[in-house]
Amino acid sequence: MKAFSKYFTAFATGLLFLGTGSCKKALEETPYSFYSPENFYKNESDARAAINGVYAELYTYDLYLQPFWNMTILDDDHVSGADWFLGTTGAGNPQAYFGWEKPWVGCYAIIARANTVLENVVNINTMDEEIKNRILGEAYFLRGWAYFQLVQLYGGVPIRLKSLSAAEPETNIPRATVKETYDVVISDFKNAETRLLPLGHPKAGETGRVNQGVAKAFLAKTYLTMASGAATGNVTVRGGTDNGYYTYAKTLVAGYEGMDSKAYYALARDKAAEVIDSKLYTLTPSWKDLWSIAGRNNKEQMWELQSLAGTAFVNNLGAYFSARSTFGQGAVWTTNNHYKDYDEADARVLDGITHNYTTLQGTNIFYPFAQAALYKVVNGITYNNTNSTTAERAYTIKYSAVADPSVANSDAFYPLLRYSEVLLMYAEAENEVNGATTLAYNALNTVRFRCYPTTGTLATPVPAAYAPANMTAEQFRSFVLAERAREFNLEGIRRFDLMRWGIYLQVMNKISTGQNNISKVRARRNLLLPLPLNELNSNKAIPSNNPDW
Repeated sequence: MKAFSKYFTAFATGLLFLGTGSCKKALEETPYSFYSPENFYKNESDARAAINGVYAELYTYDLYLQPFWNMTILDDDHVSGADWFLGTTGAGNPQAYFGWEKPWVGCYAIIARANTVLENVVNINTMDEEIKNRILGEAYFLRGWAYFQLVQLYGGVPIRLKSLSAAEPETNIPRATVKETYDVVISDFKNAETRLLPLGHPKAGETGRVNQGVAKAFLAKTYLTMASGAATGNVTVRGGTDNGYYTYAKTLVAGYEGMDSKAYYALARDKAAEVIDSKLYTLTPSWKDLWSIAGRNNKEQMWELQSLAGTAFVNNLGAYFSARSTFGQGAVWTTNNHYKDYDEADARVLDGITHNYTTLQGTNIFYPFAQAALYKVVNGITYNNTNSTTAERAYTIKYSAVADPSVANSDAFYPLLRYSEVLLMYAEAENEVNGATTLAYNALNTVRFRCYPTTGTLATPVPAAYAPANMTAEQFRSFVLAERAREFNLEGIRRFDLMRWGIYLQVMNKISTGQNNISKVRARRNLLLPLPLNELNSNKAIPSNNPDW
């Protein structure tokens, strides 16, 4: 198994996730060489360096330097972009993209490094026990996170819970079932939950590290994914060529047969409730401020992928997603149809979409043409674009707050978990267990209230902020799914939502050809990514690829 054996020994690298006071120095440290366990795992400093090496894999061209977000964000019904960028994964052709094998490689690199940490840090007797336990918890979490990504993207995968060494020399490991893979995910997240420390604890770890609340939230997310994959019923989605409302009969997701949907929803609800009841997290009052430089690592951004200007740990998210880009204009934007799914008073389009900008080449552009009265002339500046394909692009602000927008690689942060998702997970799960109760409505409306202006001395949300009253369970389900699309637009969540609800093919094919002539036509093979060729060639226990690849 080449993807695994390449990384069988953990390596240590400069600490990626420190607070601002020591971040730059740590990020610039020269990575250590590979170490054998008998020569390395001697003290707390070694343990810290080793867990840093697990986190470090997130920051490579295996994962978040581009391939992982490219293959998740670009493949849904609400994204459009330049054909030169979306013509591969964005058009349902992942094997045409240079990084198509990388998510598999990156996730198994994390697993291999985490295994080595778990096997060796436990034997260090000269370090603070709370910090030792926390580092072990981080390793369990990151291994569980990697298997969670793998099972969603590829289905059941080979399970490796030991380092590739004399203890487990066999490289030919067959694929586990989907359920068996989820059992590992749940076990790892539970182990992480018991070892990690809560947010605010003095030994909880540096900024950007996972903590107990993050482990609880991902455990809830795992249960929610399993529950919805096994659920039955209908889901109504806005889309198609006419942006109408269409009701789809949910398809049971392959591999989720026999799972008790309601039981897993109850587990998801209860675990999300633990995060909510801890009162350690809260929504950022201003949705716009959430995406500012000052809003990084706040109590809503539960886990963010850190970045730092002036170091090697930067990315090109700002150039690809922002209106004002080194390309002239960004290569990825929200579809006009999805823009219309927001209420006009919603801050997520009032402030979250770029309505006026000047390109680096000096062209003034406003969006959308239909709202010219609001955006054509602003602060004395006239934006002269017409209703053309180059102007009718809804660019998000989520990756625009960077130190220097004129450079291709900048310090955009990437959200891996937000507290608003915990609230919406609770709303979805409570509805599936008990119907659209007051508790479900409260969680849903908490997310919505933040996005609307307030009136009166009691800061009462405007009427549009409230979700429609008296919804049936099916209506509430569909509304929460749409709310997740509005809240997490271009954060890599929508594709997974369509997949776990078993409506991905129906929703995508209802569009057929989307904005900017990007193909949304999908076939059965698009339900799972293809396994890497190196894996098929080296692991003889896997006789064939995923269906139709």
